[in-house]
Amino acid sequence: MAENKTAQAPEKKGKLKFIITMVVIILLAIGLSVAGTLWFLGSGLPETAGEPQAESSEPAFVASTYIDLEKPLVTTVQAQGRQRYAQIYVSFEAKEPAALAAAEVHMPLIRSQLVMLLGHSDFVELQTPEGRVALSEKMLESVNRVLEQEREPAIARVLFRNFVVQ
Repeated sequence: MAENKTAQAPEKKGKLKFIITMVVIILLAIGLSVAGTLWFLGSGLPETAGEPQAESSEPAFVASTYIDLEKPLVTTVQAQGRQRYAQIYVSFEAKEPAALAAAEVHMPLIRSQLVMLLGHSDFVELQTPEGRVALSEKMLESVNRVLEQEREPAIARVLFRNFVVQ
């Protein structure tokens, strides 16, 4: 019987040793994973802090700015031998504030070009949505042509705030 007691004691020591070894290995694995994660995350931060960031494939968002023409564009439009009136309130949209500042400086010339363009428009076309879109595009070309002649940046769109033909 004495032999059996001594034989059981090493088994308990072996189980305890095995459990301690497994706990140490698990703790070591957790510690290494945390250290590895910190190393990978920490290694990229100091290098990029001093260097400028490389441009991403997506361009940065630039908000549009707007300017309203205070007075409406009013002119007569020919329709089947009769004179009709058109009154349009217009706004300009641009990504660069310099383009809107340039448009304000050259506003008399721009207004003149837009009134002439509106006066040469067809009354029937102005009553359709497609005709209004076409007029907006023609006005954009006219405004950008004036700004280009003055060597100023271009605007992005011409927007109608109010559009009346009668």
